[in-house]
Amino acid sequence: MSGRLDGRVVLVTGAARGQGAAEARLFAREGATVAITDVLVEDGAALADELGSAGLFIELDVAEETAWTAAVAAVVERFGRLDGLVNNAGIMHRRPLLEETVESLDRLLSINLRGTFLGVRTCAPAMARSGGGAIVNVSSTAGMAGYPELGAYTMSKWGIRGLTRVAALELAPMGIRVNTLVPGGVRTAMATAPDDPVRWAGIPLGRVGEVDELAAAALFLLSSDSSYMTGSDMVVDGGVLTGA
Repeated sequence: MSGRLDGRVVLVTGAARGQGAAEARLFAREGATVAITDVLVEDGAALADELGSAGLFIELDVAEETAWTAAVAAVVERFGRLDGLVNNAGIMHRRPLLEETVESLDRLLSINLRGTFLGVRTCAPAMARSGGGAIVNVSSTAGMAGYPELGAYTMSKWGIRGLTRVAALELAPMGIRVNTLVPGGVRTAMATAPDDPVRWAGIPLGRVGEVDELAAAALFLLSSDSSYMTGSDMVVDGGVLTGA
């Protein structure tokens, strides 16, 4: 292993399974200590046990401001610093715009967009005290194009890209880089029929992405390999947006 995150402390949201869990495992292999946060307590605790001294599980509802304050305080108290954040937590539902409800829209935005904002706002001061760091906000190709019946999700993911740009400008003097990871279809519990060739026929590479591929992209954005990148979108979508 190259140890690209040696000595760093990284907080990952939605890390109990899927893409977040893959990121946590890879970051630990690359030398980081990882704060695994999620509302899925059993899965998150099991992953922390798997990582041993390199993992700490903290229950975190990303939509709750007080929960963020407590989580970051726990990380700093335990490890003395915070160097990286991956805002990975998110939910999705399908519904035509004219059938969308305020209640379901608010719930999705509270997790996907407000949760990302709270992560940036709460973690940045701790990262600045540690000498700087990097933040990765996970958007989606739905944050760069329109998708029918994904109005609420698309709104949230476009918002994340806007938030990233403002944060990149405001946090640069603190030595904090902020970039967006833009996945296409990925084989997770959120994906619809990941092995259906008809469903994913529009992907030029002919398949959905794997969580380890997205974890590798997140590692690049956290590490010094991307030291001159901030405010950027890193698209990992098998070529879907190439012709858009």
